[in-house]
Amino acid sequence: MTTPGAAQVGRRLRNMRDKQSRIFEAAAALFAERGFDSVTTQEISERADVAAGTLFRYASSKGELLLMVYNEDFRAALELGDQASRAEDDPVQAVLAMVRPILEAADRRVENTVAYQRELLFGAPAEQYRAEGLALVARLEAMIADRLTAAATVRGVDANHLFARALLAGRSVFAVLHLILARPSTGAHPGRDATGDLRDQIAQIVAGFLASIGEVDVEGRTSPPAGRRTQ
Repeated sequence: MTTPGAAQVGRRLRNMRDKQSRIFEAAAALFAERGFDSVTTQEISERADVAAGTLFRYASSKGELLLMVYNEDFRAALELGDQASRAEDDPVQAVLAMVRPILEAADRRVENTVAYQRELLFGAPAEQYRAEGLALVARLEAMIADRLTAAATVRGVDANHLFARALLAGRSVFAVLHLILARPSTGAHPGRDATGDLRDQIAQIVAGFLASIGEVDVEGRTSPPAGRRTQ
């Protein structure tokens, strides 16, 4: 039997979820229609039919609203990339398959993508949605590391000692991806094919990682370079 207090709590939670959903939908629609820079929080609160003060209880700034919306796009792109990568035997093609949906999603509204990257990297440290976005970055880096570790295992290297090194390679891939996504705002490398550049740089990172695993013995120790002996 539901008590009056429990029923009240349940109604409060449903109201909170309803308001959050309306705010999300309003922000997503306005950002898609007009772009991040042209939208105000007042317009979002009016379309969501909530007071401005209520809106800021769910997201503390317009940047946080963008993070809330685009985290979902990022998460969906990660799922697509994870599925696509499983069909690839070559590690370079597998990593490219992981990140390609992110690149494709970015093209739908470049202005918002650039703003999302800025908020993700330089937003307020304690904000909830920035933390969720950074967790998605960490997930991507771990996905890449898992695939590179598997590639090392095929080459007979003990994978237990390689994940940390593979994770560094995953972070390098994200750094390259971030710079490519930010190109429209920096004006760097005009006329270059973003997908081609991304593929070539991923190939270099993967080649460097696979070359480095020859320096790690089965106990995870780093071997001295050829021609150098330990004393």
